[in-house]
Amino acid sequence: MSLAQSPTATWDTIQNVFYRKEEIYSMSWRVPDLSDYIITSAKNGGPIAMIRDERKIMLLGKHVPGKPKIYIYTSSGLLLHTLTWDLSPPVLLHFTSQYLVVLSDEGLYRVYDLSNPNPSSAAGGYRQYTLGGEVGEVGVVEAKAWEEGMVVLTGSLGWVEVRGWGGGRATPLSPSGLTEPPTSWTLISPDQSPTGHVQILFSTSSTIITLDALERIDQRVSRGPFAHIRVSPNGRFLALVTVTGNLWVVSSDFGRNLSEVDIANFNEGAGLPEKVEWCGDNAVVLAWGGRVVIVGPAGDSLTYDYSPAAYLVGEMDGLRVISSTTCDFIQKVPDSSLAVFSPGSSHPAAILYDALDHFERKSPKADESIRSIRPELGNAVDTCVEAAGREIEVTWQRRLLKAAQFGRAFMDLYNPSDFVGMAQTLKVLNAVRYYEVGIPITYEQYTSSSPTLLISHLVSRNLHLLALRISQHIGLRPDPVLKHWATAKISRSSAKGVDPSERGASDDEAVCQAIVNKFEKEGEKGVSYAEIAKKAWEAGRTRLATMLLDHEPRAAEQVPLLLQMKEDKIALTKAVDSGDTDLVYQVLLHLRSSLSPGDFFHLLDDSISPNLKPAVNLLQVYARQADRGLLRDFYYQDDRRTESATLEMEEAAQAEDGTERVEHLRQASKYFSESKDRVFEAKMAEDAQRLLTLQQTYERELDHKFTFSGLSVDQFISRLLIEGFAKRAERVRSDWRVPDKRWWWIKLKALAEMRDWEGLEVFAKSKKSPIGYEPFVTHLLSLKPPQPTHAATFVPRCDPKSRPDLYVACGDWGKAAESAKERGDKAKLDQLLRAAPNGIAQREVNEVIKRIGK
Repeated sequence: MSLAQSPTATWDTIQNVFYRKEEIYSMSWRVPDLSDYIITSAKNGGPIAMIRDERKIMLLGKHVPGKPKIYIYTSSGLLLHTLTWDLSPPVLLHFTSQYLVVLSDEGLYRVYDLSNPNPSSAAGGYRQYTLGGEVGEVGVVEAKAWEEGMVVLTGSLGWVEVRGWGGGRATPLSPSGLTEPPTSWTLISPDQSPTGHVQILFSTSSTIITLDALERIDQRVSRGPFAHIRVSPNGRFLALVTVTGNLWVVSSDFGRNLSEVDIANFNEGAGLPEKVEWCGDNAVVLAWGGRVVIVGPAGDSLTYDYSPAAYLVGEMDGLRVISSTTCDFIQKVPDSSLAVFSPGSSHPAAILYDALDHFERKSPKADESIRSIRPELGNAVDTCVEAAGREIEVTWQRRLLKAAQFGRAFMDLYNPSDFVGMAQTLKVLNAVRYYEVGIPITYEQYTSSSPTLLISHLVSRNLHLLALRISQHIGLRPDPVLKHWATAKISRSSAKGVDPSERGASDDEAVCQAIVNKFEKEGEKGVSYAEIAKKAWEAGRTRLATMLLDHEPRAAEQVPLLLQMKEDKIALTKAVDSGDTDLVYQVLLHLRSSLSPGDFFHLLDDSISPNLKPAVNLLQVYARQADRGLLRDFYYQDDRRTESATLEMEEAAQAEDGTERVEHLRQASKYFSESKDRVFEAKMAEDAQRLLTLQQTYERELDHKFTFSGLSVDQFISRLLIEGFAKRAERVRSDWRVPDKRWWWIKLKALAEMRDWEGLEVFAKSKKSPIGYEPFVTHLLSLKPPQPTHAATFVPRCDPKSRPDLYVACGDWGKAAESAKERGDKAKLDQLLRAAPNGIAQREVNEVIKRIGK
């Protein structure tokens, strides 16, 4: 980078408008003639790609024979990559922010991932796609691209659009109506198009046609045909060169005619220009080989010679001119630089800049200058700061910032954020402009894109340390840089020809430790190791991936990759240790679907892995609610006989089909019997099965008019008695050895429910009641409605001592008194007298007491 003696030494004027041409780099490459190559360059100071143009006849020995190669250079001419091209000649080279796209004339295109640590590798460096269909048959004539896609002119003179760089389908645009190739065409990207979709402008006959996916519009321009159509960086203007040699600048909607210039004065008889480009949005640049002419609105021009050839890169704020020897940047002088450095400028910023010079020379004029601009000192400081950002030479940057700092000293209140921000930004810009880095990005380009894009560009070239320091300097998280560095380290450490499975553990440990140390030293809290581990696994370094995952603090990031790596037990252990129930379920369900039942249950064996017991418990909870078959298989595999039997009992309770219920009970009995501690449970399950079988038998015998299934023994007997099947009830009593007392209770309640008072009397007299006769009284009284009359008939058979109270319960106070009299219980009589309600009851008790007195 040359050091100019004055900031205005590189200035020239076009119609009182100042332009400057600054040499950014002396090129490091040895490329004698750029016209021999197809060239493209990324925007914002990005890299340059070139490939030998096979369509041109070359002198013998001028180029190395063999398959063509794509060379990728920095803007300073340092070689970055060499890519072998083995397809038919390319018709398009295009840089996006991440990729290099190369399209062959057969319709095949490759997308090179420049962020890959090894982009020269065919396996990892590019993806190849085809436009397919008709395009493959008729071939490609020409193509143009933007950040998110490309438009291709096919051999059938139609346009197709490809959106994205993932191999998407080529979509035809509206029919062009062409019968011969257009004299020129260009595209307007969706972000600049008024419709929000890509548009094509092409010249045919004397007019220009606008074409998109929906319509074809004739702009009814009569000045054509046009040899060149070029859209300005902001999309608002068009530069059109007619085949007759006129440069016409018009608004993009063709509504305003801005200028028209005859280019015969510039071409020196060379005919139409080979290239047309914009210098920012201010001037049009024409090129004939190495002759570059900047044309102003009224026809004034500046001419530069870059013999034998130059390549033009239009930028948003200027023009990059790349030649065999230099990389120059031409732009309209920014307003802030004009304000400070323009000869005879009376702008406050120029006075402030001079005041600094007087101050350093200890001249009293410094104070006079500051006083003269005191009301506008803030504006002067801001202008100096802005001008510093627009200067490429570090000397003038420092000088302008120093002037701004000098002016700040005379201000009571000043917000220094702009000054500090500019100083930070210039430090970044100067670092990446260094010739070994070779990214001559300007302040406008830097602010219009984003710092993250610049960081991505640096890491794609493996400039990790610089990218990391810039990230830290401007306050960005270093994660993307560190992740890319780690990926590149893993890639470089993978020796060629060595099976990753045979790589020593010490090698993996060394790489893992280096990554961990770097992350802990440079990274912020929360840097994820999972993504790096995935890259290691994809490279065949499973052991290294596992080591890296041990440092990942978030189980939700660890577990999915461990499952991909088939590290099932480690994944389940990590999920259990995390305490995240959902994560454990995720692992269990994945293992359930991917493993055989034997392997799945073996993995969950408590005796082998006691630490997985929480997972086993969660599996049982899930299976009990959603997959009983899984739970049954698990209990069987784990030899849990009691749990299996309990599950069968639950299934029996839920089963609606009787046969199925019997089978579940049979299985439950079988499982219980296999455990010596569950003999009682086995017998109960067997009895339940027998009872259910008998109930189903009775239902069949009675033509299913009655339902007995599911009843207990007591309920079964009672139901049989009520329905009049006494003999069957006796059989059930006999088979299940129902005790006499329980039998009497069951039959008592059944006869009472049937209101069979005669049968109840017969039953009571059949033999001595094992439960006594008080239950007859109390149960009849508990009925709704109560039956005191029938209940009273059983009182005489009760214990004499309790008869008075039982008669009272039946409402017969007279017999209650008689019972007390028969026992000679005078105290009871007195009690009855006091308790008897007034009326008949009290008289009956009194009469009994009087008879005793006689």
